[in-house]
Amino acid sequence: MKSDTNLADSTPIPSISPSSNYLITNGLGNTKRSKRIATWMLFIVIIVVCSIYIDVTPYQLFVGLPEMGVLLKEMFPPDWSYLPTIWAPMLQTIKIAVAGTILGAIPAIPAALFSANNITPNKWLSLPIRTLLNLVRTVPDLLFAAIFVAVFGIGPFAGMLALLFFSFGIIAKLTYESLEAIDPGPLEAMTAVGANRIQIIVFGVIPQALPAFISYLLYTFEINIRAATVLGFVGAGGIGLLLNQSLGLFRYDRAATIIILTLAVVLIIDYTSTSIRRKLL
Repeated sequence: MKSDTNLADSTPIPSISPSSNYLITNGLGNTKRSKRIATWMLFIVIIVVCSIYIDVTPYQLFVGLPEMGVLLKEMFPPDWSYLPTIWAPMLQTIKIAVAGTILGAIPAIPAALFSANNITPNKWLSLPIRTLLNLVRTVPDLLFAAIFVAVFGIGPFAGMLALLFFSFGIIAKLTYESLEAIDPGPLEAMTAVGANRIQIIVFGVIPQALPAFISYLLYTFEINIRAATVLGFVGAGGIGLLLNQSLGLFRYDRAATIIILTLAVVLIIDYTSTSIRRKLL
């Protein structure tokens, strides 16, 4: 009597013919192609439906193009004599962004520590803070600025407060996500030798999370420079206030000067910030 092993060895293994293999491969390819086509069709249908809903037509685009040409003609050449007037508001815009970013980053540190599950495993503490961060991030910076202008009046203070809340929400969110991704090895080793919670945070958590935190700080500052330019439209100070006035008075040549200066400042800050972040990460 043959053993089970011999029976298994003698059992022929069915082979797949080349034609069957082709049919299987071709069928899988057709399935992927059908899914891809269906996805693109769904995407196109969504665009068409949304365009119809908000009354967007190609006719509006063709009608607006000549008007855009007229506007560009009125913007150029820019009024370079307006530069001495806009230097001070431009510096004010940068100060608003700097103050809002730094003051928002300070409370973001403890908020991130209390939100990270591996640092604060207590759900009763981390969950309310995460909910608060979600609520803060759902409010646009322009809405924050409009609220603070109504409360504190027109000026840069309202703009700084708006960017403070915006920076707090985004930096805390990104930081606590990076905290949850740190290497748990050093933390476990420190716990094994009897380190307390504060020592673990200071010597185990912060050294790992600091480069990412600085990167998020610089990234938020880049966003705030652009945001601070627009906050002036609701009276929150900065260069946006002069830009709004120039557009209201149809001085598009002055508006072009403001836009070019703002673009130059933003590009310089973005380049500097990106270089620093590359060295840190």
